[in-house]
Amino acid sequence: MFENRTLFIATKHEKEKVIKPIFEEGLKVRCLSSTELDTDQFGTFSGEVDRVLSPLDTLNSKVELGHVHSGIDLVIATEGSFGPHPFLPFCAAHDELILLKDFKHQVSYTARILSTETNFNSKQIFDRTELTEFCQQVGFPEHGLILRFDKHPFKFLVKGIQHWDTLFEAYEKCVEKYGSVFVETDMRAMFNPLRMEQIKQVAQKLVDKIHVKCPACSMPGFDVVSIVPGLPCQICATPTESILKKIKGCSFCDHQEILEFPNGRKYEDPTFCPLCNP
Repeated sequence: MFENRTLFIATKHEKEKVIKPIFEEGLKVRCLSSTELDTDQFGTFSGEVDRVLSPLDTLNSKVELGHVHSGIDLVIATEGSFGPHPFLPFCAAHDELILLKDFKHQVSYTARILSTETNFNSKQIFDRTELTEFCQQVGFPEHGLILRFDKHPFKFLVKGIQHWDTLFEAYEKCVEKYGSVFVETDMRAMFNPLRMEQIKQVAQKLVDKIHVKCPACSMPGFDVVSIVPGLPCQICATPTESILKKIKGCSFCDHQEILEFPNGRKYEDPTFCPLCNP
């Protein structure tokens, strides 16, 4: 279904460096990309352009743009989100979503990775010592930085900083004019090796998913489409938030299969019961 076809990678930030080898090896496609594709129109991490769509809707917009731009009927893109972890307090999270759309067969495939492996961070800085300490925490200069006047205004903005001389020059200019700087990690893929590694992993996850065929129609991408909580407590049988079943589905023919007790347990420890351990 994919062998010898051309896959267009819709990116402005050099993601093809990790996506191309995985898909050329895994799906036997030929990958192309273009430096002229402006995916920043759907939002930037530094805030000049707000992301008004959801990550999935943004991805769909990216692959549609890639399809129109290239004329190729197989297009892939990724979208990263950063912020507080949804389950782990005081922990930053990286949520990377990847979408491959086959316009020829009108079917899409997605994969996702939620990880704590990120240096996502920011701080208002008032002296060089603070700036140096921040740099050490986030892995500068291998990982790029963004400097600006404040968290929101764009009176002063320097992106993609990966050299000490450039950093201190921008710092001095901003401090001289405004008294302090706001420094943050540059989360664009080509300036953030940690993010690039997660993109590599989610790309491999998608290839592995595509290799699983639907038992009903043999189309690729048969995988988990939803998770149902409610595993009963071992003592009182109260439903918990732990996984009771997973539902695998096909995005082409809508065939589904239910996997009960996917973690090999029919009951949950009372520690996780809302009644036994409120």
